[in-house]
Amino acid sequence: MTTALTGAIELLDRALGYTRVVLAGVPGADLDRPTPCRDWNLGQLLAHMDDALDAFTEAAGGAVDVPARGWSPLRVDRLQEKACALLGAWSGEVPDGVSVGGADLASEMLVATAALEITVHGWDVGCATTGEARIPEQLASHLLTVARQVVHRDDRMIRFAPPLPVAEGVPADRQLLAFLGRT
Repeated sequence: MTTALTGAIELLDRALGYTRVVLAGVPGADLDRPTPCRDWNLGQLLAHMDDALDAFTEAAGGAVDVPARGWSPLRVDRLQEKACALLGAWSGEVPDGVSVGGADLASEMLVATAALEITVHGWDVGCATTGEARIPEQLASHLLTVARQVVHRDDRMIRFAPPLPVAEGVPADRQLLAFLGRT
């Protein structure tokens, strides 16, 4: 396993830890609550997270079937189990690269992208359940670097809103969220 992949797996572990804490606010929450993801309520966001955990775990085998697996009833404990399975899948023998929809991607970039998605959707869940869940500064700083590498102009208005302006010296979590078009 390369140093870059080891670092990405450590980043994923921190992302999963952050999101596990945020998910504690979900039981009993109204799943129809709005989220910062403009087209998804809390229940739909959690179902998307469920699908994403499956896809990122599947990627440890070298390829990902891109189509979503569809919405399904969801339990937070199932997300917890899938998060553990994801980390376990990437902690063993893994390929150097992964085929995603026919495009090859270095494993460390895929794992870092998983960390980004998991963290940002964890923040979305926190906004919908408790009003906010600050992303730890060091985690946000690393994820901002990842976001700048993987979020391209073509992703705007499809996966992300346009970036928002931020003042000089704003904490990394606010910079990350602004870069992804979230307020």
